[in-house]
Amino acid sequence: MNQHKLSVWLKGIIIGIGLCGLIVYFAVLPSLADSFRISYPEFAGWYWPWLLFLWVSGIPCFIVLFMGWKIAENIGRDRSFSEENARLLQRVAWLAAGDTAYFFVGNIVLLFMSMNHPGILLLSLLVCFAGVAVTVAAACLSHLVYKAADLQEQSDLTI
Repeated sequence: MNQHKLSVWLKGIIIGIGLCGLIVYFAVLPSLADSFRISYPEFAGWYWPWLLFLWVSGIPCFIVLFMGWKIAENIGRDRSFSEENARLLQRVAWLAAGDTAYFFVGNIVLLFMSMNHPGILLLSLLVCFAGVAVTVAAACLSHLVYKAADLQEQSDLTI
């Protein structure tokens, strides 16, 4: 598979993930929350705080997809190992770390405000674990791409 085909595949995957994210955040979550609100009227006051909390947690995810698009464009231009890609991956790592921290702290705050269930808090730890895994993977990839870009630059300067 050449660079251009890989770039096209990556962009297709990014579009698919983006569409799935939009469906989940703006159709599935409100629908589930609404049915939960109807089934358990004592939790009706939790609807908007939780929905806003989840929507805000999705913003960094869509920013990461935009950065992934830029990385895919660089791959298509045969600039896979560039400092720009290393910087983009570093930003992805920071966004993932920030979103994970936001999600964890937000769950704790909602628990102390009596708007969260301890079981939900425990399940959210799985999401936090996935966020930490993405953070570590993006940070490692950033480091490796930076090193590869440096080696490529040194190689290009060698006669």
